[in-house]
Amino acid sequence: MLEDMARQDNLRREGETIDDLLGGRLRILQKERGYRFSIDSLLLAHFVRLKTGGSVVDLGTGSGVILLILSHRFKCGKMVGVEIQKELADMVRRSIKMNGLEDEIEVLPADIREVKSLFDPQSFDVALFNPPYRRLNSGRINPDEEKAVARHEIKGSVGDFLLSARYIVKESGYVYVIYPAVRMAELLFRMRENDIEPKRLRMVHSSRFSEGEFLLVEGKKGGGEELKVLPPLFIYEGDGGYTEEMESIFRELSDSPSFSS
Repeated sequence: MLEDMARQDNLRREGETIDDLLGGRLRILQKERGYRFSIDSLLLAHFVRLKTGGSVVDLGTGSGVILLILSHRFKCGKMVGVEIQKELADMVRRSIKMNGLEDEIEVLPADIREVKSLFDPQSFDVALFNPPYRRLNSGRINPDEEKAVARHEIKGSVGDFLLSARYIVKESGYVYVIYPAVRMAELLFRMRENDIEPKRLRMVHSSRFSEGEFLLVEGKKGGGEELKVLPPLFIYEGDGGYTEEMESIFRELSDSPSFSS
């Protein structure tokens, strides 16, 4: 145990933290002051459905948290993360090594807009992404480069992500995304523009009395027209604690059988 902790600490660089995931079953490196994952990544990881042996690519993988969780939840095939920020990509590689998942997950330091130079067409069963939410000309851009790229469309718009997903996903494959509710019309339009038909949609609310904040969407490449709108998901109770369903989601993520060992 002490040897494992020492080995893990050797993978941590100055200015990084080691944080537990899924009740300590996984550990992840994150920046103390830079980009850190938030609850939207956990919601997307829970929303994704994968068949046994299914291959998945995470476009703009960030900290790699979604791939780590999916490796725990499913018996996946090929798993690849694409991350344009080389320092983040290196950190993800070290998180993967920390969890002994080097044979399962690969990370490529590359631009998602250049997937044609990275993969053959129709290489994956599933593509997913948690893209930057804000237009380049909207709001103050964070002086921290990692946070700026994660939040604003500096290195790619939702249209760019969907164009890449269309190229990389097999016919009848699936695309998963979480996006701000206020930009729902644009997301659904861009999905159809790229022949990715929305099939499942769920609105996420902060509380039962708040407006929708995010939407989770599952799209099928080349799918027929029929959209299932799921019941809304509420994150917090009035007292600020998590709702029973959110607690259930956390338990489900933690209790999923691990196929990593």
